[in-house]
Amino acid sequence: MARPNKRTTLREVAEATGLSTAAVSYALRGKHVSKETEERVRKAAADLGYEADPIARALASGRTSTVGVLAGDLQDLWQQQLMAAIGRELLAGDRYALILDAGGDPERELTLAKQLRDQRVDGLLVSPVDPSAEGWSKIADAVPVVSIGDALSRARTAGEVLFDNRAGIDAVLDYLRGLGHHRVTVLTPTGPSTPDRPADVYVREAADRLGIEAEVLPCPQELDAATAMARRVLANSPDGRRPAGLAPPTAVFCFSDSIAYGVYAAAAEASLTVGRDLSVVGFDDHPVSRVLTPPLTSVDWGLAAIAKEAARLAVAAIEGRRVRRKRILCAPRLSERGSAVAPRE
Repeated sequence: MARPNKRTTLREVAEATGLSTAAVSYALRGKHVSKETEERVRKAAADLGYEADPIARALASGRTSTVGVLAGDLQDLWQQQLMAAIGRELLAGDRYALILDAGGDPERELTLAKQLRDQRVDGLLVSPVDPSAEGWSKIADAVPVVSIGDALSRARTAGEVLFDNRAGIDAVLDYLRGLGHHRVTVLTPTGPSTPDRPADVYVREAADRLGIEAEVLPCPQELDAATAMARRVLANSPDGRRPAGLAPPTAVFCFSDSIAYGVYAAAAEASLTVGRDLSVVGFDDHPVSRVLTPPLTSVDWGLAAIAKEAARLAVAAIEGRRVRRKRILCAPRLSERGSAVAPRE
C-alpha cells in the first residue's frame, strides 16, 4: 500500500522484491536485467507508490534529464512551432525541455545561456540571435551545445543543424527575378547590433549578382510592429530618409513568415492586393501561410526533421555517444503559391 505522508524508498522496493537496491535501480531504468525482472520491479514500485527522487537521481548520475532550449525570438510563430517540436522529441526520450526566449536580444541571449549552464542542464539547443558572439565558446566548453539555423563560429559545438541560406535566398531571388522584379525590399529580424548574420550578408551579394535593387531593412517579428514597418515601406519611406520620387518596391521578401503577415496587414490598409499589386515571399512556411488570401509563397526547411536531428545530436552528446555526422545541412524547398506574380509596371 502507498503511504502518502512518507516517500517510499528504493530500499523498500528492493525488500519487497527480494533484490538488491542496485538491481532495482537497473530494472527501473530498463538496464542489465531481464524483461520479467523489470516488469516485476515496476509493478512492486507502483504498488508501493515509489517515485524516483529527481534530486538524488541527478546527484547520482550527474544529469538532470533537463535540456535547455533557447529560442532567438518567440514572437516568431515558426520558432514557437520549432520549440514545441523539439520539446516533443526530447520528451519521447524521457528528457524535459526548459524553453527560454532571448526576445531577439543578443545580450539577453548570452545571459540566459549562462543561466541554463549554471542550472546544470544536461545540454543546450540554441537558435542563435548572434552566432558570432565570443561568449558561446565558454558556454560550449561547459555544456554540450547544438546550434540550429546558423553555426556558432567561435565555439566547438556538439552538433549543428544548419539552414542552407545561400540556396534559400538564391531560390527566392531567382524566382522574383524570373517574374520580372527588379526592386525588392528585404525585411529581416536581424537587429543593428548583429549586421553580419549569414543570411543578411548573402542576400546583398545575391541581389547584386542578379541585378536586383535590394534594400535590406530590420523589422520586428511581432505582428503590430511588423505591420508598422511594412506600412512605412509601402508608403515609400521606411526610415523617413528615402529620397522623394524613388519608386517603391514591387516585391517584399521577408526573412520570416511572421513578418510577412505584417506586410499583408499593411497592404490591406493601403488598399493594395497581395498577389496583384504587390508580391510577398516568406522564408519558413508556417502553416498559417497556407490559409492566407492569397496563400503565401514561402520556403519550407523541413521543421519536423530539424527538431528530430537537433534532439538526436543533443542526446547523443549528453550520453557521450559518437555520431557519424555532427553537421546537418537543411536544404530549402520553395513553395510557390499565389502571393508572388509579375509586377504591374
